[in-house]
Amino acid sequence: MTTPTNPVPAAEAGIDQVRSIDARNGERFVPPLSDYHLLSPEWSEEEFRVFGGATTSYTGGFWRGEPGAVRFDSWPYDEICFILKGRVAVQDAEGRRKEFGPGESFHIPQGFRGDWITVEPSEKIFVAVSR
Repeated sequence: MTTPTNPVPAAEAGIDQVRSIDARNGERFVPPLSDYHLLSPEWSEEEFRVFGGATTSYTGGFWRGEPGAVRFDSWPYDEICFILKGRVAVQDAEGRRKEFGPGESFHIPQGFRGDWITVEPSEKIFVAVSR
């Protein structure tokens, strides 16, 4: 008769792994402009990835951008955004547009075809998951 092996307990996460989602606590990442179809030459953004990242199917953190616009033929992931400051808009390929400001949140589905427009200098918290 054999006895089952006891599973190895997962590493426990302590209070040091609980972090604020802001620029101070994330790894700075600036997406290359080659990832986008630029609609405005002044496009500027930076992310501060607090969890997940390029080697995972998910990432999240703090983002800030200056006024400008980029086009996506296919949004690369499901993204949830919570606007902290400023104003942004999302416009689909048919020209239908939705704007969001401080305190508002929204979801952009993976595969969305359209434009991200940073209307005013803006900051957001985001979570992105690839399917």
